[in-house]
Amino acid sequence: MSMPFPDSRRAWTVLTLGVGAQTAGTVFVSVPAFLIPLLHTERGLSLAQAGLLAATPTIGMVLTLIAWGALADRIGERWVIAGGLALVAFASVGAILSTGYLTLGIFFLLGGMAAASSNAASGRVVVGWFPKDRRGLAMGIRQTCQPLGVTIAAVTVPTLASAGGIGVALIVPLVLTAVLAATCAIGIRDPPRAERVPGLPTANPYRSSGFLWRIHAVSLLLVFPQFTLSIFGLVWLVTELRWSALAAGLLVGGAQFVGAIGRIGVGVLSDRVGSRVRPLRWVAISASVVMLLLAALGEPRWGAAAIVLVIAMTVTVADNGLAFTSVAETAGSFWAGRALGAQNTGQFLAASVAGPAVGALIGLIGYPLAFAAVALLPAAAIPLIPSEAAEHDRL
Repeated sequence: MSMPFPDSRRAWTVLTLGVGAQTAGTVFVSVPAFLIPLLHTERGLSLAQAGLLAATPTIGMVLTLIAWGALADRIGERWVIAGGLALVAFASVGAILSTGYLTLGIFFLLGGMAAASSNAASGRVVVGWFPKDRRGLAMGIRQTCQPLGVTIAAVTVPTLASAGGIGVALIVPLVLTAVLAATCAIGIRDPPRAERVPGLPTANPYRSSGFLWRIHAVSLLLVFPQFTLSIFGLVWLVTELRWSALAAGLLVGGAQFVGAIGRIGVGVLSDRVGSRVRPLRWVAISASVVMLLLAALGEPRWGAAAIVLVIAMTVTVADNGLAFTSVAETAGSFWAGRALGAQNTGQFLAASVAGPAVGALIGLIGYPLAFAAVALLPAAAIPLIPSEAAEHDRL
């Protein structure tokens, strides 16, 4: 991507709007999960039924991520992000007006399909506007969208749902997505990129080398420790180490915040060393080590458990921004949307497997051995990470 980057103020404006857009979409996708207590305890749904309803937005995202990316490659990021958020707002209205759980699930599914637009396009627009020596920082900031959106949903949805029902809780994503759709339509500008040559197809980066395939595979393996800790970290503290639910929740919430800061820090590090794959290798090694440390803890004191878990939850999320930046840079301006869509799709699919697979493993052999088994996956990712020479050949 050799285009000039003349407007630093525009770049930061676009980054801010991209972060806001994906955060708003994440709030919508996260809402159903925080409705589970209401649906299960007060509305009579089984946990399986409530869990299925909570999964529908994520299912919708998996179905459309690559399609949104392809559209961004063709028409640009501005209208993909703004139009997608507008569709999420309409889906929120439909969900608010729903009178049955089937209709509610359909609108959650449609909203998830629309919310995938900002996932696929916001990373693309960030890479397009920032020069190579600042992309790691910019993409690290962009990667804070997910914890920020989950935090907003966690703080607002349960209280609003218990006070006024599902419809009241859905006002939050409705307002956020509607406002951000209008703001992004006004404020986002597509980054400069090379002109297409009429009649000449753009080179497919997936055919020219195995670099992107290897980054996708590495990311799939690194998803498992990340979701192992995000799903089972709190349960491990409460059931195995006898922490109170409040103390465990505060620690996990704090670890999410530290992890978000860590993503930015690793992005800055990649800018400083001039490579995404070298820090990615360091992260994979560290993820394997910290999972083994958790396995070896046994019955630790509070301090040891807190320190190791916070470190582990910080390390295991640090790869996301590195991999996304590497994918976008390698794919180039005409393929970045599709490549980022494929990256997201693979990670969501792996995440959907991680929960039940690791849960079954914990039930079979216990937490320490399950943590040790998960440590094998980032270890397996290390030899798959491309070399720096291959990275520089691609850029």
